[in-house]
Amino acid sequence: MFHAITRTWRRRVAVTVAVVAATAVFSAPARAQEVISKEAAAALKTAFIADIEVLRGKFVGLAEAFPQDKYSYKPMDGVRSTAEVLMLAAMEGYSFIPNSFGAKPAQLGTREEMAALRSLSDKAKVIEHLNKGFAHAKAELEALDPATLTGRRQVMGQSRNAIETALMVGGDLHEHLGQLIAYARANRIVPPWSK
Repeated sequence: MFHAITRTWRRRVAVTVAVVAATAVFSAPARAQEVISKEAAAALKTAFIADIEVLRGKFVGLAEAFPQDKYSYKPMDGVRSTAEVLMLAAMEGYSFIPNSFGAKPAQLGTREEMAALRSLSDKAKVIEHLNKGFAHAKAELEALDPATLTGRRQVMGQSRNAIETALMVGGDLHEHLGQLIAYARANRIVPPWSK
């Protein structure tokens, strides 16, 4: 079932990227490599927000499926625990996702307070932050004018257009989702969407 979900997601992303890329190529002459049109940016924004909502549902579904005693599970030393992966996803909603597109991160307090959030392991609080983090990312992205997404910006030390940014950010989030799916399977927890 996981492979079917992954294939479906890949097809959806491939179609979205193809549509956005085609729109960018046909609506902007020679500079299509550097910038995309406002229409293409709007289409990309809509598709990416939809994917964010799917991701939120799956992260929250897995967070709910894991019992509290498995929030400390790590398959080996040197990797994140279940709770740490879930909180990483929440923190990406609060900061990484909106920042990558030029939107505002959530105000979460001091560095110390943010560090404390990253180490939360209480199931109810983790689920609360997952929902809040993804809600923040979605609201910030919805508020963006597509015209602000037509150029290039520095993301993770590289100049990227909105298509490259969406693929990078989406790929990162789906990688963490896959990590949690592996953790779930190792603990005989069936992801809710594959029952």
